[in-house]
Amino acid sequence: MSLSLVRHEKLSLKSHSDFNEAWLHDQIANDTTLLGLGELDLIQRERPQYSGGRLDILLADTEQNVRYEVEVMLGATDPSHIIRCIEYWDIERRMYPAYDHVAVIVAEEITTRFLNVMGLLAGSIPIIAIQLNALKVNDSIVLDFVKVLDQRALREDDTIGNGDKEDVDRSWWESKKGADKVQVCDRLLTLVQGETDTTYELRFRKGRISISSKDSFFPIVACYPKLKFVRIIIKLIDVKPWMTRLEEAGLDADTPRDGRLRLRLTLADIDDHKDILSELMRQAVQEAEA
Repeated sequence: MSLSLVRHEKLSLKSHSDFNEAWLHDQIANDTTLLGLGELDLIQRERPQYSGGRLDILLADTEQNVRYEVEVMLGATDPSHIIRCIEYWDIERRMYPAYDHVAVIVAEEITTRFLNVMGLLAGSIPIIAIQLNALKVNDSIVLDFVKVLDQRALREDDTIGNGDKEDVDRSWWESKKGADKVQVCDRLLTLVQGETDTTYELRFRKGRISISSKDSFFPIVACYPKLKFVRIIIKLIDVKPWMTRLEEAGLDADTPRDGRLRLRLTLADIDDHKDILSELMRQAVQEAEA
């Protein structure tokens, strides 16, 4: 089946007489999957806040115990929009601390200034920015929601002490957790290296063993050796499909509040599940290098 090219016209909902924020709220409330955050449940629209304002939309992922405080704006983001979104997120998380909370900004234009400000707050506020592109195709309108910022991972407290970033060597980890745990990291490095021409290496620190390229500070895989297994952490754009596949394969996988994929692995696990782990490393490499 061949596809034909259809021309479209970009619309500005803010300047269009037929559309307004209430109409856009209706579309999101009627189909929460439009935002690209999964199938979320609608809790409330125009939710009153004790500060005097109203939160546009409150959504929930009941399976992951996460609530999304969504603020919608036609046109470009502005300072008041940013402050309002963060304020409502903070109110909700204080009132309902049993849930994880994520601030979500939806606007027709996510400005560079906004992204710069969010960069300063990286690791302090879990926030997602979604740019809405409204397109006219023939006599229909298409709403294209594009995630341009996903800053859900918060900073973690030091768990080993001030020396957790201190460089060590291979023998240090082998004496602490056993040579077989370091060999798990070796095997993962081999799987990663098989998916790319970029050179990757193991970096040994007291806090973890990371698989990183020589010219990158950020690990593609973080390994935390324990006495009986190695806990690995991988950051992916969408972990849910992998959660299902890995669990069906019999691997111990989970994704806590930070949205990263976590696995418990032994040498036997890598031998028994080499194909699916190779595919997982392939996606991790592709996303990291993209």
